[in-house]
Amino acid sequence: MRSTAGPAQPVPSYVRAEGGVRVAFAATGRGTRALTVAESGGYRLRFPRAEGSACEAVLINTGGGMAGGDRMNVAAELGEGADALLTTQAAEKVYRSDGPDTAVAVTLDLAAASRLAWLPQETILFDRARFSRRLDVRMAADATLTLAESIVFGRLAMGEVVADAAFADRWRIGRGGALVFAEDVRLSGDVAARLDRPAVGKGARALATVLHVAPGAEARLDEARAALEGSACEAGASAWNGLLLVRLLSPDAHALRRALVSFLERFRGRPMPRSW
Repeated sequence: MRSTAGPAQPVPSYVRAEGGVRVAFAATGRGTRALTVAESGGYRLRFPRAEGSACEAVLINTGGGMAGGDRMNVAAELGEGADALLTTQAAEKVYRSDGPDTAVAVTLDLAAASRLAWLPQETILFDRARFSRRLDVRMAADATLTLAESIVFGRLAMGEVVADAAFADRWRIGRGGALVFAEDVRLSGDVAARLDRPAVGKGARALATVLHVAPGAEARLDEARAALEGSACEAGASAWNGLLLVRLLSPDAHALRRALVSFLERFRGRPMPRSW
C-alpha cells in the first residue's frame, strides 16, 4: 500500500519551551542566602540543606530535556562576599531538531570578594541536535569563579553516533572591567568524524572544560596538574594572568565524569553537590 503521508511538518513555534531562572545571592549573618528567586517556564531552583556558609542551588528542568527551538536563560548575581554553588539535578538532554537551535544563555555577575562555583552536570547531544550556548560573566577583580562544563556527543551507552549535529559554545569572561577570557567552539556536520581527527578529539566523544578565575590562580597550576595525575582521560592544564584552564577528553563519558569529579573535589577541597 502506498503511503499518502507528506513530509514531516515543523513543530509550531507556540509549542516551543522558553523559560529559565534568575537568582540573587547575598552574604548574611547566617551564611549566604538566596534573597530573590524568579522562575519561568519549566525551570525551577531548589536549595538543599547544606553545611557551611555557602549556598547550594540546584537547577531543575521539569520538561526532562530540550528540543529544537527551546530557549533557556539563567542569570545569577552574587552580592559582596557571597559564596554560592550552582548545579543541575541531572544531565541535560538536547534532542534532535527539525531546524531551529536549542539555545541556552547564562549570565553570571560577581561582586567584590564573592565566590561562585558553576558546576552543572553534563549536556548530552543526540544525533541531529542543534545546540547553541552563550556564557557571559562580569566579575570584580577580587572575586573567585570556578566553571566546569562538560558535553557528551551521543548516547554512548546505546552506541549512538552523532553523524549530523551543530554545536556552538561562546564564553566571555570580564574581570575588573576588562575582558580576560574569550572562546568560541563550533562543531557541525559529521561531528563524530571531526572528533576522530587527531588534532581535534582523537576519538573523543566527551569533553570537559574547567576555568578557574581568581587572584593568583596561576600559582595553583602545579596543584591542578597533580590533581589530574592518574586520570583515565587525556587531560592538561595551563595558567596565566589570574586564569587557570583545564581540558579533559575521553571516548568514554563515564570515565570523563569520574575524572572531572576527582579533579574538582581535589582542586576545590569540597565534595561535589549531592545531585551529582
